[in-house]
Amino acid sequence: MATINEIQDEIIEEFSGLDDWMDKYQLLIDLGNEQEPLDEKYKTESNLIDGCQSRVWLQADYVIEERGEGKEERVVRFTAESDALIVKGIVALLIRVLSGHTPQEILDADLYFIEQIGLKEHLSPTRSNGLLAMVKQMRMYALVFSNKG
Repeated sequence: MATINEIQDEIIEEFSGLDDWMDKYQLLIDLGNEQEPLDEKYKTESNLIDGCQSRVWLQADYVIEERGEGKEERVVRFTAESDALIVKGIVALLIRVLSGHTPQEILDADLYFIEQIGLKEHLSPTRSNGLLAMVKQMRMYALVFSNKG
């Protein structure tokens, strides 16, 4: 399984081939559209992320998964959905980077890809706040799960 930083480097590589921001937005939209839709039962008020202008639902599950060589580990699996196309793409990237890792790996992660692909500077202030809110919520779940052991 790839580390969080290896996944971030893959994403940076994918975006580095695109010079035009319209192309990068299109890639985000495509990534969002490729994402599995969130089960309706998770589209609840409690799963909505505060601080996002568009609606974003985030579901986190703490599951035991095979991590190679017969070793099992408890990891956080994220699923999410948004009613805004670009936001859905951003969520898809965050899930790709953080989902399937241990709470500690998520808490220790430095999400440098956000700045490296230029997301930070090309998002409107409201979307930037939403992005920070999503990251914060994912870290909160990781923190809660890390206390469960």
